[in-house]
Amino acid sequence: MQRKKVVVIGPESTGKSTLCAALAAHYRTGWVREYAREYLEEHGMGYRYEDLALIASRQLENEDRAAGEGPALLFIDTDLYVIKVWSEYVFGRCETWVLEEIARRRYDAYLLCKPDLPWAEDPLREYPDPHVRWRLYHIYRDLLINQKVPWAEIGGEADERVRNGIAAVGRLLQ
Repeated sequence: MQRKKVVVIGPESTGKSTLCAALAAHYRTGWVREYAREYLEEHGMGYRYEDLALIASRQLENEDRAAGEGPALLFIDTDLYVIKVWSEYVFGRCETWVLEEIARRRYDAYLLCKPDLPWAEDPLREYPDPHVRWRLYHIYRDLLINQKVPWAEIGGEADERVRNGIAAVGRLLQ
């Protein structure tokens, strides 16, 4: 059986990690956590442009390690699209190797989480303004529209969001 990788992306506080965990539990498989959270928990919010390269590298290492462990289906909480968007939004530029790696990597589906959930306060999050959250959402949406991997928008609260994710994974991986 061919290994399938589904990436969950979207702005902050859109339930990406919660959705990944729920999907992995539903499909009895694994998921890759967002390394940026681990990095910020250890180093604080005073990150610089240069730190994003390390975050991107570790995210890829974690993804490759998990994929190498052999699950038939793997959920990934953010990929290098998130590094690209964050890098360009915060610093106005993105490392060339990140863009090249985006073009090289292969995924089977994307789930784009809508910012239709209430903002969950978290000291590691930066942009609670709903207009900024929707602006970032549309940046992600434009990226997905302009690439070839199938994708779906995921909205709704709590159990409805998980049901929508399960339904989308079923459709996208047929």
